[in-house]
Amino acid sequence: MAEEVSTAKGKPIYAALMAVQRDLKAPKGQTNKFGGYNYRSCEDILEAVKPLLNDNGLVLKLEDEPVVVDGWHYIKATASVIDIATGDRESTTAYAQEPEQQKGMSQSQLTGTASSYARKYALNGLFCIDDNRDADTDEYARQTHQNAAGARSTRNAYTSKGSVNDELRSKAMHSLTKEMQRIGASGEEVSALCGVKFGKTNSRDLSTGELSQLAANLESWIAEQMAGDK
Repeated sequence: MAEEVSTAKGKPIYAALMAVQRDLKAPKGQTNKFGGYNYRSCEDILEAVKPLLNDNGLVLKLEDEPVVVDGWHYIKATASVIDIATGDRESTTAYAQEPEQQKGMSQSQLTGTASSYARKYALNGLFCIDDNRDADTDEYARQTHQNAAGARSTRNAYTSKGSVNDELRSKAMHSLTKEMQRIGASGEEVSALCGVKFGKTNSRDLSTGELSQLAANLESWIAEQMAGDK
């Protein structure tokens, strides 16, 4: 979940930031062991952006702050670029919830994982990195050599089960979407979990009960994957 916080008061920083956003190429240098897909980490973004910041007279600053929202503990990460000539600043903030516990991880490791996750999405917002490519789209189905006609048949089957079941499924999908937005989860991460936890290709193949289970456990399961990739 990211929100933009702009404190820039002059125009030069916008030109410099535009140049960085235009030229930045942040490769997906990490591989998810569970889902078999590549993704970019906070470190990947930092390695790619530092030379561009230097070329454009900008300094990057990352800050973390623990916050409590409705009884839940979050790490609030703020990524800021500062124009070294004018002192103008542009910032983006993102949040990641700290899991209460995770097998094999200490509390400091849980906090560190949340920090890395929040920083990554703050950097995404600041540098306009689109990390939310939906792996459940028809394009993804084509790239993974699924039968498009079969996928359409599956979707049509959902709409023929009656209005009550349709409403329940719609609510379950809505809950999953809201949870993805809340924790900043990508479609690729969700599709990988569908395979690991349910043996399904993507969320469209899940039953209503499986969708609800995925939404309820999404954050802890992603943390589990991230811990396994360390």
